[in-house]
Amino acid sequence: MYKSQKITVIIPCLNEEQGIEQVLTRMPAFVDEVIVVDNGSTDRTPDVAQSFGAKVIREDVRGYGRAYKTGFSQATGDIIITLDGDHSYPPDAISYLLEAFFHLEVDFLNTSRFPVREREAMSFKHKIGNLILSVAMSILYLKWVRDSQSGMWVFKRSILKDMKLVSDGMAFSEEIKIEALKHPRVRFTEISIQYSSRLGEIKLNPWRDGFANLWFLVTKRFS
Repeated sequence: MYKSQKITVIIPCLNEEQGIEQVLTRMPAFVDEVIVVDNGSTDRTPDVAQSFGAKVIREDVRGYGRAYKTGFSQATGDIIITLDGDHSYPPDAISYLLEAFFHLEVDFLNTSRFPVREREAMSFKHKIGNLILSVAMSILYLKWVRDSQSGMWVFKRSILKDMKLVSDGMAFSEEIKIEALKHPRVRFTEISIQYSSRLGEIKLNPWRDGFANLWFLVTKRFS
């Protein structure tokens, strides 16, 4: 519990046995529930997660968004926090983010990886791609979002019932922010975090996923 609120952390994983151990080792003790959504791993990811006390849910249909929606359906916390299993987002910053969440009195807190302080954490190509997608989203939805592709969020579980989340892929990251921005009663803001180099294999395809996310932004806006 944190300030009388039950905290659930959700982590989607696909072959992250190296990173998930580091993530769970640094998980704050006040987190009530850690859900690792195993998206079809062929390594020891689920075994490692279980050994650290996480609740492991298997989702065989591949997809970043599909994994998150499965995790959301099982979450019981008042506040949900998300991060990746590759150790690129800081689990030990959760208390700092929760303090900001309550102090700012928001419903959805997005973390921004920019400016990227660790040079090796993000390539120049990825930085440009993120900038293009964030600017496109900001223009289409008339609200400046510094990091539309960030995978670490803090939000009230109660707002999920008012969201129409359709993406099963990487576009889910921008879609959940769009749904938060569109809702007239959801207060949205961003805060910067330290972003680090990932552990394990890189699964993101910058060209394929970048163009797919850009197309998703346009089609969602005008559908």
